Order: sequence, then C-alpha cells, then structure tokens
Amino acid sequence: MIRGLYNWTMRLGQSRYALYALAFIAFIESSFFPIPPDVLIIPMIIAMPRRAFFIAGVATVFSVLGGLFGYYIGAVLFDSLGQPLLDFYGRAEQFEQFSTTYNEYGAWAVLMAGVTPFPFKVITILSGSTGLNIWVFVLSSILARALRFFIVAALLWKFGAPIRAFIEKRLGLMFSLAMALLIGGFVMVKVL
Repeated sequence: MIRGLYNWTMRLGQSRYALYALAFIAFIESSFFPIPPDVLIIPMIIAMPRRAFFIAGVATVFSVLGGLFGYYIGAVLFDSLGQPLLDFYGRAEQFEQFSTTYNEYGAWAVLMAGVTPFPFKVITILSGSTGLNIWVFVLSSILARALRFFIVAALLWKFGAPIRAFIEKRLGLMFSLAMALLIGGFVMVKVL
C-alpha cells in the first residue's frame, strides 16, 4: 500500500497537473487541511530537479495565500468556522488567555509554525481571531514559508538522487517518520 501511494505521488509529481495540485494543497493546508504540501514538493523536485526553486516559489505563494484565508477564518468567520476548528485542535479553552499575549509575540509564532511541523493553520486562524497586524502576519508568513520550502528545494536540488535512492530503499521507515512528524505537530498543538 505504501509503495503504491509513493508511486502514485511520484507520477503526480511528474504530471502536467502537479503544479495545480501543489498550489491547491499548499493553499488549503495553510487554512484547514492537515496534510502538508511537502508530500508533493518532495516527489516533484526529485522528479524535476531543474524546477526545484520554481516549485518552492509556487508552494510559498499559495501557502501564504492560504494563510490569508486562515486569517480571514479567524477574523471574520471565527464563530461559525474558526471556533469549531480550534475545538477540533483542542485550543478553544485556552484561547482567551492565549489571545491576550499572542499579539506581542505573533510574528515569532507565525515564523515558528511556518517552518516546523506545528500545524500552520492553527496559527493563521489565531492570528486573524486575535487581530494580529495583517502586515506583520503576511511578512512573517512569507519569510517562514519561503525559508521552509526553499531549504527543502535546495537540499533536494543538490542531493536529490541519493535522497531518492535512500527513500526508496527505506520507504516504510520514511513513511513512519513522516507520520510521526505529522502526528507530533498535532500533539504539539494539544500540549502548547
């Protein structure tokens, strides 16, 4: 099953629809979707290393745009959409206390969430619902997401063939590590 999913993702990464799929995933991941765009970025860059930085740019632009949608959810749709999402991620009870200090450190929160496995969508919604300055949010998002995606792109561009061989030889382990990072990010939301 894992091999089939890997092969499907690699084929999608080489298809003419890959950039559209990446743009869509990057957008929705920043506002409500749990799967990070790295699941497409990595196979796309491995399949097309010459386009590594273009792929990172697409992921950055659409991730920031999706972050603005998450900000909108928090600012305008908090009661109908934002609150249920925060309930889902276990942040509703601490929201009032958290929002009083959030704006002091909001830029750092956006930066941290933007480059780590911490679910970025939680921070985008919180930024909107607490009224973090929109320009601070946008600039922090651009910096964080570009840093994350361009570092991945640079590493894959430089070491893509050995990384691909490593992944393919240890596919089960790589899948387990990816799932551990994803779950770990959601656990961080519950704990922090």
